[in-house]
Amino acid sequence: MSTLQCEATLVVARHADAAYVETFFSDEGGALTLEGRRQAAALADALRGRRIAHVWCSDSSRCVQTAEIAASRLGVGVTPRKALREVYVGELTGEPFSLAAIEKITDQWLDGDLAARFPGGESGEDVVARHREELGAIADLHRGETVLVVAHQTAAGFALPVLTGRLSRAWCAEHQLRNGEAAELVVDADDWQLRGWGPVSLG
Repeated sequence: MSTLQCEATLVVARHADAAYVETFFSDEGGALTLEGRRQAAALADALRGRRIAHVWCSDSSRCVQTAEIAASRLGVGVTPRKALREVYVGELTGEPFSLAAIEKITDQWLDGDLAARFPGGESGEDVVARHREELGAIADLHRGETVLVVAHQTAAGFALPVLTGRLSRAWCAEHQLRNGEAAELVVDADDWQLRGWGPVSLG
């Protein structure tokens, strides 16, 4: 079997708990809290027996810090990637942070309308496409291996169920990843499968 025919396993984790300076929508990346540092260490410790080959992450500081703590404990390298960032909210940038403003769009995505778009920002289709491209590229580099990917709840938490055929508003809401929790994605050629989501085994 060639390397390209081997499965790649991506453990896609939500970044650990972080504190933020800004109270409005911005690209400010946050800094891990003490609890967040504990979560990042616990994430690594849970993966010690998995022979993690590398850690990939969003270039937002909260993801980079999570990845660096985990990678240090696992003895592997870290590569940040801009394509793993959180959803780009466009014209909301600079406006006071509001969960309702996010859900106004993301609820449409979860109902199946992936064309819905943040004004001046991303649509659900955009979010899924960039995660398909980036996670696919990571998988191609790590056929036959397991890697850790540190990303964001709204973006990755939405994209993964869509990429693997698991799109339902109720399912996504019920299984929202907590800080430091991970989903397990197996990529074999064009076949994408979710094998786990936080504490839930998907078989």
